[in-house]
Amino acid sequence: MLNKLATLTAGVIGTGLLISAFQVSTGGIRFELQRLPARLENDPTPGYNAPETMPGGAAIFDYNRDGRPDIFLTNGANISTLKKDEPKYGNHLFRNDGNGHFSDVTKAAGLTGIGYDIGVAVGDYDNDGYPDLFVVGVHRNTLYHNNRDGTFTDVTAKAGLNRWNDPQFGSLWAVAAAWVDVNNDGLLDLFVVNYMQWRYDSKPLCSANGVADYCHPRYYKGTPNQLFLNKGDGTFQDVSESWGVRAQVGKGMGVGMADYDLDGKPDLFVTNDASYNFLFHNLGNKFEETAFPEGVALPEDGQFVSGMGLDFRDYNNDGLPDIFFVALPKQSFPLFQNTGKGDFQEVTTPTGLRNLTLPMAGFGAGLYDFDNDGWKDIFVSRGHVASLQQPGQEVDQPNSIFRNPGAEGKWTGLTAEAGLEASPPARHRGLAFGDLDCDGRVDVVATALSREPEIWMNRTSPSGHWLDIQLEGTKSNRDGIGARIKVTTKSGVQYNHMSTSVGYASSSDGPVHFGLGPDRVAENIEIRWPSGVVQTLRNAAGDRVIKVKEPGQ
Repeated sequence: MLNKLATLTAGVIGTGLLISAFQVSTGGIRFELQRLPARLENDPTPGYNAPETMPGGAAIFDYNRDGRPDIFLTNGANISTLKKDEPKYGNHLFRNDGNGHFSDVTKAAGLTGIGYDIGVAVGDYDNDGYPDLFVVGVHRNTLYHNNRDGTFTDVTAKAGLNRWNDPQFGSLWAVAAAWVDVNNDGLLDLFVVNYMQWRYDSKPLCSANGVADYCHPRYYKGTPNQLFLNKGDGTFQDVSESWGVRAQVGKGMGVGMADYDLDGKPDLFVTNDASYNFLFHNLGNKFEETAFPEGVALPEDGQFVSGMGLDFRDYNNDGLPDIFFVALPKQSFPLFQNTGKGDFQEVTTPTGLRNLTLPMAGFGAGLYDFDNDGWKDIFVSRGHVASLQQPGQEVDQPNSIFRNPGAEGKWTGLTAEAGLEASPPARHRGLAFGDLDCDGRVDVVATALSREPEIWMNRTSPSGHWLDIQLEGTKSNRDGIGARIKVTTKSGVQYNHMSTSVGYASSSDGPVHFGLGPDRVAENIEIRWPSGVVQTLRNAAGDRVIKVKEPGQ
């Protein structure tokens, strides 16, 4: 099925409440493995340096605006110098040429990189219609401006984002970042997730059962995250302190963005490694940290877990963003359901996820509808932090899918059934999502330490109808990040929102995807833009990508 593209204009209509009645797909979610000619180099050493366990961020984004999603992969460096002093350490940009073919255009694009890179965030910070890249890593971050001619320019210093040497906490090690318009002024701001204090020349030495291995995070001190406001002139202002971000010291691993209380202001959830999670509630001119009162600081047993990658998205079609993140074995992968009363209730056990995930180690996670039945499923990149096989501990693991049970029932775990054992088990890390072959089914890119990246092409059949909505903000930011979308079909109602921050250290800049199940038409589409503009479209034919431009300018 070819990917059809259309542009819709707004029509004002009335809306009403419709209870979702999508039927859960009876077909099997299925993926087919492809590979990219690249290797994730983490430079493992006998010193067991903590950054060696962490790289592998991935991005799916259309950098040249030709309608075909491309792939960017971060890579490590020499661990002792934190420099890419050999070609093998270079980052990778693969241009999507169509028909399943990708060309490595990294050098021509100027994206080889400099340091020990961990994660990547995609966002059009200057609203010129072309996505830019913010690459984060160990003691160095880089802002790459998209020149709209297939090349990128390092503008980090010019933009004022070369602020990783902190007078109190030392050189900062960033794992992830999120582009988000925190003050709804139409300009994307930047939230940077920092991990822990580490130096090559003064690190702890640890062992497991008398054998050297990587240290638990408790042996390191934490660091605060950072918030940079976009000034609209190509520069950013560090407002971490005034916005209440700097006061919260943690060991951040992931960040998700959603307006969980539906007040029109984007909020942020941050997973911390073996520490309390953060929920930054947006008050308009600052954040208040509310993880404890909102019930998401710790999972149900009240113990610290190694919170990794996440997705902050509505999984049960009630219009309220929920939280799912992954952790290590014996910790489960927590699922927090938004109650609609300003807080969350953990439903990991009653939905069956606790029993399914207790043996697993995860790094990335994403909520997407892989069989287009109207319910978002979960894809998890799996693999342990440890390098050594211990009794009862599986270090290399396959990736897994959890199928959404719909309105009632329990999640179903799929690994071999989904074709995910076609690749040998590995220590998987980054995870990005997008429709790489433009057939209406969401595909996945996963990275793994010391391995080639995996492209998981979605071959689910039968698959439901679908609709992708590509936003263009005018008064709002050009990407429409933060926009909330409600789609109504004959079968029911579902919701999604625009965000590029998903997974672990990764970014997915595809159109907002909806599976329509048996329905060929979306009767109503309601878009609530960050500017406050509400746009409604009628009778949009499915099985295509539609471009929607924010009205008013």
